[in-house]
Amino acid sequence: MNITQLNQNFGIANTVKFIEGQGGLPFIQIHTDKAQALISVYAGQVLSFKPVSQEADLMFLSTKAYYQAGKAIKGGVPICWPWFGADPEGKGRPAHGFVRNRMWDVIQTDLNSKGEVKVTLGLNDTPETQAIWPYSFQLRLVITISETLGLELITHNTGNQAFTITQAFHTYFGVKDIHRATVTGLDGKSYLDKVDASQQKQQSGDVKISSEVDRIYLDVSNELTIHDAAMNRQIIIRSQGSQTAVVWNPWEKIAKEMADLLDDDYLRLLCVETTNAAADTILIQPGGQFSLIAHYQVK
Repeated sequence: MNITQLNQNFGIANTVKFIEGQGGLPFIQIHTDKAQALISVYAGQVLSFKPVSQEADLMFLSTKAYYQAGKAIKGGVPICWPWFGADPEGKGRPAHGFVRNRMWDVIQTDLNSKGEVKVTLGLNDTPETQAIWPYSFQLRLVITISETLGLELITHNTGNQAFTITQAFHTYFGVKDIHRATVTGLDGKSYLDKVDASQQKQQSGDVKISSEVDRIYLDVSNELTIHDAAMNRQIIIRSQGSQTAVVWNPWEKIAKEMADLLDDDYLRLLCVETTNAAADTILIQPGGQFSLIAHYQVK
């Protein structure tokens, strides 16, 4: 992608600027009087978001993240689509689908009268994607930058046969000390414990992290809160179109095994993911569409 052309077509003076990011990938820098953000056009991925009222970034982004074709970027908000987790058909296709390691298209940028910036990125099926997943689709990601961060992932079925998807905003939130971070809003909810052979269990009280955690919570409410006590802040996550949520932290052993994480990064990250996962599958008929929405506010 030509950075000069992107700036001519989609740049907004003093607000939206396209730059050559790490690995030569096209990034979008956004600066407003409300917040600043960084978006990678590759993977359609928000990498950074910081309201002007906050000292620290909302997102965790690994200093060892890969920025190269075919690799996922470790941090920010990776998009899992058209499946979440392992290949649902067991064909050896990559976990979490194929859109988090592809170049997206820039569709539109806009600065409205409220001072909000909206960036729309898109991805359509190609012969290459059809070979992986044989359906026609149009994917749109609308990113809204204000005092809050809004994400809407819209799946259009542009073919003549229905398809079923699972998906996620695999969001890496930054925390100052994982030992002092908790998640509220899940008390009493059932979850599938992927660390323990996907056994179904029930949450009692706040979610606290003291070892590897990989859970799919079922029948969740549309508002969850991360309490980042060490940073004296709360991150409120509101969602639409989602019946499940994933809480993940790799902990020490897995963090050390991941080449794109520092050994102690598990102390500084907490994934609370807005998902359609497990039995929360979405059937989209020909000509139909579905939106997954997440909204992040820091207090």
